[in-house]
Amino acid sequence: MKKVLKIIGVILLLVIAFILIAGLFISKSYHYEKTITINAPKDKVWSLVNNFHGQDKWSPWKDGDPNIQISYEGQDGTEGAMYKWKGNKEVGSGEQTLTKLEPMSRVNSHVHFIEPFDGEAETFITLDDAGNNSTKVTWGFDTKYTYPMNTMLLFMNMDKMMGDQYTKGLNRLKNLAEAD
Repeated sequence: MKKVLKIIGVILLLVIAFILIAGLFISKSYHYEKTITINAPKDKVWSLVNNFHGQDKWSPWKDGDPNIQISYEGQDGTEGAMYKWKGNKEVGSGEQTLTKLEPMSRVNSHVHFIEPFDGEAETFITLDDAGNNSTKVTWGFDTKYTYPMNTMLLFMNMDKMMGDQYTKGLNRLKNLAEAD
């Protein structure tokens, strides 16, 4: 029995050592962005991205909880406006604050994730002319992980996770903006 416990202890120490050493070499920053071209004028797309009520119409994030509780604070569509959510374990809870609005061009926001893990991120949505009355929309996300939590990036496919959600959201935005 002592031999088995010793082997388990050595394996556990090796795993901890791996995580601590790997964390020294893995980036602590994560960036993701996805782009779509929408066959609608910029002003129509802008009305769906520059405020939380508009974003809520196409956001994929609340899909995991049909009973999610959402609240808004401040004047939506202005810097400082907040969107708060509290959902089940899949959706978690947090708040998002509009931090910068460049009319018809860019929306920046700060996201504070509260549950299931505390974390922060910066997000952006940019709009560019794509010709023929179309708009190129880029949706992005930047966050930082502390050491040794950055090691979890080895075990999670963040690009797939983010990509699936961003694709769903951007396709919804496209459908809404292109609808007559």
